[in-house]
Amino acid sequence: MVHVLSIVMLGFFLGMRHATDPDHVIAVTTIVSRQSTIRSAMLIGGVWGVGHTLTILLVGGGIILFDVVIPPRLGLAMELAAALMLVLLGILNLTGMMQWIQDSLALAGDPHSHRHSHGDYFHSHLHGYGLRSHGHREDQTPQAWLDQRLAWLGLYQTVRPLVVGVVHGLAASAAVALLVLATIPNPVWATVYLLLFGAGTIAGMMLTTAAIGAPFAYTATHLVRFNRYLGLASGLLSLGFGLFLVYQIGFVDGLFTSHPRWIPE
Repeated sequence: MVHVLSIVMLGFFLGMRHATDPDHVIAVTTIVSRQSTIRSAMLIGGVWGVGHTLTILLVGGGIILFDVVIPPRLGLAMELAAALMLVLLGILNLTGMMQWIQDSLALAGDPHSHRHSHGDYFHSHLHGYGLRSHGHREDQTPQAWLDQRLAWLGLYQTVRPLVVGVVHGLAASAAVALLVLATIPNPVWATVYLLLFGAGTIAGMMLTTAAIGAPFAYTATHLVRFNRYLGLASGLLSLGFGLFLVYQIGFVDGLFTSHPRWIPE
């Protein structure tokens, strides 16, 4: 009994360590790069952790309680979903960064150009005092379009890290559940372990995003141009690492071949 209880309690700290896995850190870094305060970065980490925990409880709990067997191809497909999420996050970040670079180059040397924001949407244009010289109305930006249609959700921006956390939890749920079953055969204690593991993941990711968000928060107000370059770097890292995982899962582990090999870790 004491042995099982100690293993279950260890789940919280293993969950904190799990939050620092490279794919998790890269994913939240790509999202946090758009935040200007440490508080909002921690909120993103907490929401990511909630999404991650929900999937682990649903999928992992099903494996533990109902002896669900995950075929190798399905297990690899779940991991591929997390890799594709990294690719998508990288592309979305780079799209915004590339627009900013293009605007900066196009307006370089123009003393009458300025850069401003609409929510988390940034762009530059020629300075003017009339509607025509501004180039667009305040409600004609992607951010304004989302604000108008999703304002009823309140904190609708939290949906993004929640979805990312759910997908990453999908990739980890089977491996975590199988590891727990091998150590704690009792379904009740194994489920408690998953709960503590999830709580540790939430706490660990909040600490991680606070540390990651600090330089982004500082540079957002003091070093705006450098902040844009940090965002560009996070997008490139997310895209590159995501493509690497797609290759690893698809060809090295065999998802795209006739002989998939999946060893939960």
